[in-house]
Parts: sequence; C-alpha cells; structure tokens
Amino acid sequence: MKGKNSLYLFLLLFISCAAPLTTPWQLGKFEKPAENPILMADSSFTFMCPVKKTMVNWQKADVFNPAAVVKDGKVYVLFRAEDNPAAGIGGRTSRIGLAVSNDGVHFQKMKEPVLYPDSGSFIQYDYPGGCEDPRIVETEDGTYVLAYTSWNKKVARLSISTSKDLIHWEKKGPAFAKAYDGKFLNIWSKSGSIVTKLKDEKLVAAKINGKYWMYWGETFVNVAWSENLTDWTPMIDSNGELTRAIEPRKKKFDSNLTEPGPPALLTKNGIVLLYNGKNADGEDDDPTLPEGTYSGGQALFDRNDPAKVITRADSCFIKPDLPHEITGQYKAGTTFIEGLVYFRGKWFLYYGTADSMVGLAIHSDNL
Repeated sequence: MKGKNSLYLFLLLFISCAAPLTTPWQLGKFEKPAENPILMADSSFTFMCPVKKTMVNWQKADVFNPAAVVKDGKVYVLFRAEDNPAAGIGGRTSRIGLAVSNDGVHFQKMKEPVLYPDSGSFIQYDYPGGCEDPRIVETEDGTYVLAYTSWNKKVARLSISTSKDLIHWEKKGPAFAKAYDGKFLNIWSKSGSIVTKLKDEKLVAAKINGKYWMYWGETFVNVAWSENLTDWTPMIDSNGELTRAIEPRKKKFDSNLTEPGPPALLTKNGIVLLYNGKNADGEDDDPTLPEGTYSGGQALFDRNDPAKVITRADSCFIKPDLPHEITGQYKAGTTFIEGLVYFRGKWFLYYGTADSMVGLAIHSDNL
C-alpha cells in the first residue's frame, strides 16, 4: 500500500501547476516572497490629464500588469494603472506608471504616469481606453523600447514607444501600421514579447538572421519581425492569413487562449517564451484549475527559426493561489506574467493579480 501511495503522490506532482517537473530548457520553480503583493492602487496619486484638462486620480482603481527592466543597478517596473473604480473591466482609462526598487521587492512609485493618452497624433488609438499592458526591452545602445496596447474602446492595437530614460517616451504608433499596406492596422492586436538575450545581466533585444523578432497576439500566438524595433511585419501564410505558432489546447491550462508574457529569451537550447494561458469554461477546460483562470506556461522555439516550435510544457509553472490573486477585479484568478529581469543572480518575474495588483515570483537557478 505504501508503494501505491508513493506512486499516486508522484502522479499528482507530475500534473500539478504548483510543482511542475521541468526540463533543462525551462525556467524552473518560482517562489512567491512574503512581501506579495508588491504594488497596489493608491488614490492619493493625482495627475493633470492633458485630454480631460482636469485632475484625475490615475491609480485609484487598480495597479497591475507590469513590465520590468534593470537600469543602473536598480529594478524599474512600468505598471498599468486604472482611474475609475466605478467602471467595469474595459471601461476605465489606463495609464502607465513607473516605480523603482533597490532590491527588486520594495518599490517607490513616481507621482505621475510616464505614458498616457495625450492630445498628440495617436490619440485616436490611445483614448479613451488608454495605454495598457506594457512589455519592455533595451537595445544595444541603451534605448528602451516599449510594446503596449493602445485601447480606444473599439479596437486594441499593439503600439510602440521609445525612451532613453524610462520617463520621457516618444510614441511611434501602432506596430503593424506599415506592414502589407496597412492590412493589419485595424485588427485586434496585443501583447508584444520581443526576443532578447542576456548580456551583462541585462535583457537586450537580440537579432536573429539580421532581424528582430516578436511574439504577439491574444487567443493564439503569432510571430512578427522588424529591422528597427518600431515597424513590425506579422508572419502570414500562403493565403495571407496570420500564422499560428501556438494555439489553445483542450483540457490544459491554456485551453481558452494563449498570450505572450515578458520578453522571450534566446538561450543555448532555443528561444524560451513565457506566456499566459487562460483556462476554458465548460467541457474543454483543465479540470485541475478553476474555469477562466489565467496561469503561466513555457514554450521553446528554434533559436535559428523563431516561428518553429520545438516543444511546449504541458503544465503551467505559475498559477493563482494567494488570496489577492483569486479576488479583485477578475475573480476567476490571475497571475498574468509580463515583466522579467535577471537581477543579483536571480530571475524576478512580475505579474498582474486578478487585474488589481502587482505580484512577484523569484527563480534562483540560471537558465
């Protein structure tokens, strides 16, 4: 009987998100420190909105879905903040704020947002929904490139902005505006995970075959390439339709959708993409997770062919299990991963919790 119990325990560990059996190409187990959540909403922060021409409590409702980067020996987090708690999901205006930390755990927020809807030429894309869900990379020359969602409450568009100091940003507009004569300008597009390499303990945008590469999309994962990190060309098939590098899988944690997370990592084994999977509602769901839950998965792509999938983990490596991760604006439970840095010999993963707060998980092993 003792042997049967041991076998049963092994099988439970094999299928569990909380303790997945990882392979050498994956980032292994992440631990959530006791300080969680590390960032929360604060109605005392005010800002003069250049569109409304009035003061707004720009992070009164929620603070979540962060990007992260290391600069001058500190961790900087760019987070999405929503202003109006009375409005429902998708009905608020989002702005991107900036926080800094000496240890990667305890953060000090700047008083005003750094990226937000304004009266410039891109207001048609950014307003009234705002600027959402950033991912950030650094270039070889120290320029920061931010991929974020412009939300005008009609169509979500993946957009690009650049900065030299993380505070002052120059909007470049929708990422796909020029590709194929604007064919994909007005499609629903989100979540740009640009491929990076670890250089001098920083994640720097990497070129493969002379081009930059990005995973993007919601529901399925697509691939795009660029020569300048601003103008991106989505990959299409022989029928002119978007290619699907990764799609949802029935009965698994990503049975409803797959959505890229933080910047992908170019490693000796291939390109590691950390992505968000949403569990389905109904008969296609993973029965080990609540319906609608967002958790994190990993996939490996060919290092010389970024569109070619080599393998994909069957189990999630992070899931909602803390009280603030299963309550809040999105009550089905969320660990929505977007920010990843290598800091002091460890991997720090930053994520949104239930569309309400910012969480942190830390992995100590090298990739």
